[in-house]
Amino acid sequence: MLPRVRTSDFDYDLPAELVAQVPAEPRDAARLLLVAGEPGLLSHHYVRDLPGLLRRGDLLVLNDTRVMAARLIGERVDTGGRVELLLLREQDDCVWSALMRPARAAAAGRGLRFLANDGELRASVVRRLGEAVVVRFDRPIDPSTVGTLPLPPYIRDFGGDPDRYQTVFARDARSAAAPTAGLHFTPALFSRLSEAGIEQAFLTLEVGPATFRPVRSEDPAEHELDPERYRLPAATAQAIHAARADGRRVVAVGTTVVRALEHAFGGSSGDKAEGATDLFIRPGYEFGVVDALLTNFHLPRSTLLMLVSAFAGQEVMRAAYAEAVRERYRFYSFGDAMLLVP
Repeated sequence: MLPRVRTSDFDYDLPAELVAQVPAEPRDAARLLLVAGEPGLLSHHYVRDLPGLLRRGDLLVLNDTRVMAARLIGERVDTGGRVELLLLREQDDCVWSALMRPARAAAAGRGLRFLANDGELRASVVRRLGEAVVVRFDRPIDPSTVGTLPLPPYIRDFGGDPDRYQTVFARDARSAAAPTAGLHFTPALFSRLSEAGIEQAFLTLEVGPATFRPVRSEDPAEHELDPERYRLPAATAQAIHAARADGRRVVAVGTTVVRALEHAFGGSSGDKAEGATDLFIRPGYEFGVVDALLTNFHLPRSTLLMLVSAFAGQEVMRAAYAEAVRERYRFYSFGDAMLLVP
């Protein structure tokens, strides 16, 4: 049974100017806070220092999902009123779940039209689906090109290259948000990691926006995560088994990788190479796969902050976040990173 914690235990004050509005250039120039065990064992580095901070034989596991060009702006056919869709998941041919603003416009049968990147696109609302809606488009769409990238709402007026919100190793476009810890990697950094004897492997977890939704109940146990689909290639599963058999560390790049690995290797039924996970990791959880974690700084009261607190300890995380604020680290998706080595 997990210990009782309160959502307010995962709150903290952050000056608005520390919310990163642009990414570091180059990618691996982001700062890196090394958190090694006790609250006092904090040291300051850069992501480009990773080859010297990790051990020869470590296995880095990264999420190679790609962010969909999922933001569509259009209008209601009946009134011309503005509407916005954020595509979430394809349900069937031409049928998608999506978040819609304004939500009050999501009446079944309502017609919508958009000027997509490949011409006019029409849709009709099928039904509500919890906080989302189901819409049917008048033709198939390519989620990698149909609209624009949906940057998080705390990034205002970013006018740079949209690919900076994609990892350099991103593949199939199926996510509504980026696996942000992976944004720091460059081909040159991967080469230096390989030269240092640090292996790399990949999985895919389709990141949904609910992952970042604040926990509104004071009791986190009342909060539910939406299932997110993942795929664990056989080569990656084999690499993880080999690392564990040899006593080498599995280093997750991002919380999405943690959740996918802990779900895929958990239980007694063997590896789950493909499926969906709604695993909500919070203090008291016993980790079975991941030995170290590279992650960005997360929003207050979020499931992601609870996950890293479960991994490194609540007091350790409280001290680390306070240190990051004092040292003017940059927070959230385009921000700096921390390497957690309990």
